[in-house]
Amino acid sequence: MGRLFVITLEGSIYSCKHCQTHLALSDDIVSKSFHCRHGKAYLFEKVVNVTVGEKEERMMITGMHTVVDIFCVGCGSIVGWKYEAAHEKSQKYKEGKFILERFKVLGPDGSNYMVSQEAQVGGSDADDA
Repeated sequence: MGRLFVITLEGSIYSCKHCQTHLALSDDIVSKSFHCRHGKAYLFEKVVNVTVGEKEERMMITGMHTVVDIFCVGCGSIVGWKYEAAHEKSQKYKEGKFILERFKVLGPDGSNYMVSQEAQVGGSDADDA
């Protein structure tokens, strides 16, 4: 295996909760109104230090999307997904953007998002417009 090059971000940073590898900047948040199986999720314009999985079709609350899961390059943990394509015209704005699940990342102040009861009981791996 080759040498791992990790990008270090400056500013208000979201990082992997397992290994603290930098993933995204607060300035790149598009929306904080998304939800996933573990609770809140944020839509980002760009993220760093991730690898992508296989493309798959995933039905979400807002319709069918083509997505790839994204994994931290530091430890291999899944941290969210990337929207490759949206099948609904109204959802095209998501294409090329990334979801980071708050349960899987540390906030800029080092805070860890705790899973709520509602998320565990009725959550899905989908977004909420």
